[in-house]
Order: sequence, then structure tokens, then C-alpha cells
Amino acid sequence: MLINGKNNVISDDVKKAVDAIIKYIGKDIQLGMTLGLGKPVFITNELYRRVKEDPEMTLSIITALPLEKPKGNSDLERRFLKPISERLFDGVPEFDFMLDIRAGKLPKNVQIYEFFGKAGVNLHNQHYQMNHLPSNYTHCCRDALVNGINVFAQLISVKKINGKTVYSMGCNTDICVEGLEEVKALKARGEKVLAVAEANTNLPYMYGDAVVDKNEYDIILQGEKFNTRIFGAPKDPVALTDHMIGLNVSPLIKDGGTIQVGIGALGDAIVSGLILRNENNQVYNEIIEKCGLTARYGDLIKNHGDTGVFKKGLYGSSEMFVDAFMQMYKSGILKRKVFESIPVMKLINKGQLSADKIPADIIDKLLKMEAISDKLTAKDFKFLTEFGILKKGLKFVNGTVKDGNTNYPGDMSKSENRLKIRKILGKELLGGKVILGAFFIGPQAFYKALNDMSEEERSLFGMSGVEKVNQLYGDEVLRELQRKDGRFVNTGVKATLLGAIASDQLEDGRLISGIGGQLDFAYMAHILRDARLIMMVKSTKGSGKSLRSNIVFSYGHCSVPRYYRDIVVTEYGIADIKGRPDSYIIKEMLNIADSRFQPELLAQAKKAKKIPKDYEIPEQYRHNTPDKIVKLLKPYQEQGYFKPFPFGTDLLPIEITLGGSLKAMKSLVSGAPLKFVRGVALEFLRPIPESAAKFLERMELEKPSSIKERITRKLIVFALRNNKAI
Repeated sequence: MLINGKNNVISDDVKKAVDAIIKYIGKDIQLGMTLGLGKPVFITNELYRRVKEDPEMTLSIITALPLEKPKGNSDLERRFLKPISERLFDGVPEFDFMLDIRAGKLPKNVQIYEFFGKAGVNLHNQHYQMNHLPSNYTHCCRDALVNGINVFAQLISVKKINGKTVYSMGCNTDICVEGLEEVKALKARGEKVLAVAEANTNLPYMYGDAVVDKNEYDIILQGEKFNTRIFGAPKDPVALTDHMIGLNVSPLIKDGGTIQVGIGALGDAIVSGLILRNENNQVYNEIIEKCGLTARYGDLIKNHGDTGVFKKGLYGSSEMFVDAFMQMYKSGILKRKVFESIPVMKLINKGQLSADKIPADIIDKLLKMEAISDKLTAKDFKFLTEFGILKKGLKFVNGTVKDGNTNYPGDMSKSENRLKIRKILGKELLGGKVILGAFFIGPQAFYKALNDMSEEERSLFGMSGVEKVNQLYGDEVLRELQRKDGRFVNTGVKATLLGAIASDQLEDGRLISGIGGQLDFAYMAHILRDARLIMMVKSTKGSGKSLRSNIVFSYGHCSVPRYYRDIVVTEYGIADIKGRPDSYIIKEMLNIADSRFQPELLAQAKKAKKIPKDYEIPEQYRHNTPDKIVKLLKPYQEQGYFKPFPFGTDLLPIEITLGGSLKAMKSLVSGAPLKFVRGVALEFLRPIPESAAKFLERMELEKPSSIKERITRKLIVFALRNNKAI
């Protein structure tokens, strides 16, 4: 019994809901939640408040990527971010435990365990580093159970359809599909465990495996006060080097194939390149020819890629359903539909069936495949109508298909019956999906696009558990047919000359983020016969004296071992190293390294006897510098291509300029500190230019009231002048 003597309760009182949780579970709460958007803030905050007030209680939270409003770590950052945060996150509730972690006030009776975090943010956070849960995304439920969760909680979507209140997991089916199944199993064994949810009408209602019955939950917190604005993730700017990486990836994507991309600037860069290829194909081919892609990698592109428009389109198979996929959908790239049927997918892949046209001899084809019986059964009829092979409105009675008063014999062994049934074939296949995702997060425009769609259109975007999205197990034949020509594109931080990739951790053991689904992508790319794993790595990090190569001879950690090497892409090119010997791998990796580090890397390889002593890097690969990329792409940027925000931004123009200038100044501090000191010192001898007035007003520094504010004002002016913004 939970609330008022009832189970499976819908309540609008968060305090009563938490009272019931504590009364049933006890004072030791092990709370399991998914990553990103799909967390119930009100339930979590109330549980956390109770534990803070009662030292006899304990709370462990197992989750990932708790979303935080940007605040900044310095006065300068706070001045820049405060108006943005107030504008973009107004009404978005925050997690109190995260506010306390950032303030160093987390109580001793609370522990937070994360299996994934925002990249780089927690490198110096001891609590995060000590309590990271190193789990593959597909193993998170298992590992949460190992740690004894007794409350599983999630954010869900709710709406009325035809007068009935219905529920969907919305943004996070990822570990929630499996999580609810595990809760059932624990209950069946007599364990004390609860599944609770918080409903929000603003969360897009998704279909497929996201649809969930209210009775799956012991408590659903629901009411108008919980229909808050959901967290919208602002876009990151895409630098020219990012665009170059996106261009290098773009000809490796095969028309009619499958794509997986992630969130962030590189994901947007890839899709920007694909849209350029689809909508301005002549310009696209001109650019990639000038970049040397077709000359250097012609065979690779011919055998595994494409440079033409997307006639067949792509299917998305990606744990992250992000705005980049929405942009591909809007531009007519994400349009290849897949279906949950082996015979249907076999016929589609052979070109004998298409999503928008059912051939007259479809029954003959299905009979030949033994996909249906000679004498139709109820199961056959369900299959034929579910996928639209037979039109809507038919009935099946005693082996006969009925269309109103007209009967069609179900004995398909007779040719005359097969000819007759052609009259009631459907016009197009039903139930197709253009993407299968496990979770989504994006800017507010992304959520609006989903909410504005008709139910029929939104059902094109399938959602399911990560164990289904990131793996093949359990339905290998169907998944392979659906994920034909798969291109699993992911990001690494470091790459070794021997092909290993480090993505989630530094060699000193500090976590950058978490492994997520990267290993699953690698395995899947090697299992699927026509798939490729494409790992993107920026060739360098830092600037000036702090400049370092991200292509290294060896590294003390790897996320993807070199035995799963495949394709590595930097802004300088493509290394196709799958199945190749060490000397070949090293040569290819040297070709895509920054030329300022090539001599040292080559010397290390020779010293290790991994490459001939007389080997020299070919001339055409010895000019890998940022200036080369600027020279190639800047003229096209001036024509409107390769924009910093190719799909728009929530930032105002003045904020884009300020943000870019402050970021450039930060790089100068670490890369060229003397230049920074001299520049700021000179700024104190100059008057404030009129062109800086609007920027200073935006930062509330038009009338400084202290020495600190005067110094800050000069820093801003220097940043703007250094970035040629004034």
C-alpha cells in the first residue's frame, strides 16, 4: 500500500509521494535514474531534502549527465552567462544535489554515482572522480542492480488521445525499457523496490517502445505545476577545423545506408557537410576536390562511400537522437524507412519492394520466401495488414479475407486467388521508421519541431532501449538488414600511431566523461559486414606554448583498442587502417597528423623499429596546418557556407561575438601568456573605444563602480580587440 491505501497511484502532491516512498522502502534510498533529460526533478529534490534534514537517512543516486544551467566560474563568465541562462532556462527546475556538489556542500549521507558526465567539466572534481561508475551504456541497468537500487525513477510524457490519458517514456527509453523490466523481476522475487515517474506535458510524446502503461509505475507525479519548461541544450559553435572534419567524414556516408552521429559541434559539422552534398552538390564536389579528398581517397570513397545526392536517403541508428538528425530529416536526407520484419527488409534491400510502393506480385514473392503460408492463417493476415501489404479495413474469417461484402479466398496456392487478392493490396508500407534512438536532448527548437508534428509523422522517429539500439543481440538477422552500410561516427580525444583511441579518460586515470556506447559501436561496426567505424579526432589541443598533438605514438589509456581500429578522421584527412599491419597504420596516421608534430612522431616510430629508417612522409601530407584549412574554406564561408551555427542558435549576435572573443582570450592566456599580458597592459594606456560600448553594456560594465570592474572592463575590450571584433 502506498498512497491512501492504493498502488499505481497518480498524485499531484510530491511530499505525499515521497512520504510513501520512504515509508515503503525505508531510510536507505538507492535511487536509479537515466541520463540527460529523463530525470524527475521534483521527486529527486524532495527525496534529497528529506535526507539532508535527517542524518539517519542515506541516499545514493546512480545516474548520468545531470543537466545544469550554465553559471560560470569567474566574475567574467558569470556576467556573460547570467542573461543567457535567465533567458533560455527560465522555468527549468534544477537539481539541488548538483547545486550542492558545485558549492562543495553535499552532505555525507548522500553519494552520487555517474556513468557518464559532461565532457571535461569534472576533471578536478574529486567526488566525481572517486564515484564514477565505469559502465558501458548497455550494461548500466545491470550495474545499477549490482549497487542495489530500490527506487527507479524517470520523467515521462503524458497527453490525451481520443479522450484517453496516455503515457510515453518520451526522451529516454535508453535504460528505462530494461529498467522497468528489472523492477518487475525484483518484485517477483519479493524485493522491496518501486518504479516512480513524473509526468510533463511539454515533453514530446514518442511512439514505438516508448509507449508505456501507467500501471508500470507505483506512483506517477502529475499535475499542472509539474509541466515545467524542459531543459534545452544550446548549440556549440562549429569552427572551421570542425567543418573540415565534417567534410572529411561526409563522402564516407553511403546513400541508402545507416548513420550514427553524436551531439555537439562535430555532429553538426558532419550533417552540415551532408546537407551541402545533398542541396549544393556541385559546390560540394568542387570543395572536396580542392581539399584533395577525391584524389587521396578515391578508392575508399568509391568502395565505401558516395559524393552524390541522397536519392534513397539514410536511416538513423543512434543512441542519441539529436537535432542533427532533425536537420537531416528536414533536408530530405533522413528518409530511408526500415521495418520490423525480416522478409520485408530482405525484399527492400534487394530492390524488390519499397516503402512507398507495393508491387502487384508481392504475395508471390512472400510465398517464395516462405514468409506466409500457402493457405493464409490469422497470423499471416495480421502480418499483411500490419505492414500495409493488404489495405486497411479488411477482416479475416475462416480462412477468407473479407472486404465489405466481397470475399477473397485465402488459398494462395492457386494462381487465380493470388491474382484476385491484388485488388486489395495496400498503396504503401506501414509502420516504417527513419531512426531508432535511445534518448534525445537538444535545443528548444528541436522539442518544438517534435511537438508540432502530427502523431503520424512523429511515429517515424522510433525510440527503444539502448540494448536494442546499440547492439545486434537477440534479433541479429533483422538488425543487420536494417543497418545496412552502417556508418558509426564517434569522437576520440587521443589516437595512437598504432590505431588505438582514447575518448573517456586521461592516462593519469581522471575521467573526461564516460565510455557511453562507443565500444558497442566499435563491436557492431566490425560484426556487420558492410559497416565502418569512423572515429573523429582533432589533430591538436591548445595553442601557442600549450599546443599538443592529439595523435601520439602511445598513450596510457585506450577506450577503443587498436584491434578494433577502422577509420580515423582528423581535419587533415582520413586514415583507413582496418585490417592493416603496423607499418601501414603508422604511415596513414602520420599523414593525418598536424605537420608541426610529424617529425617527432616519425622519429618515435623509427626508434621503436615500427617503420623503415629511411621512410619519409610523402610531400603532399607535410603541409597539414591550420592556415591550409583557413585558406581552403574561408572563401566558401564568405559565400555563406560553413557557418559557426549552421542550424541556428539561441544566442544573440552580440553574445556570439562576445563569447568568441572571450574564448579566444582564454586560449591566449594558456598558449601565449606574454602576448596576453602585453596586450592587456597596453589596453590600460588606451581609451575605451565607442565600438565597445554595446558589449560593455551587455556585460553591465558601462559604468564600473570598483577597481575590479575597471580591470574586467579592460579585459573585455582587449578580448574584443584581439579577436578583431572592434
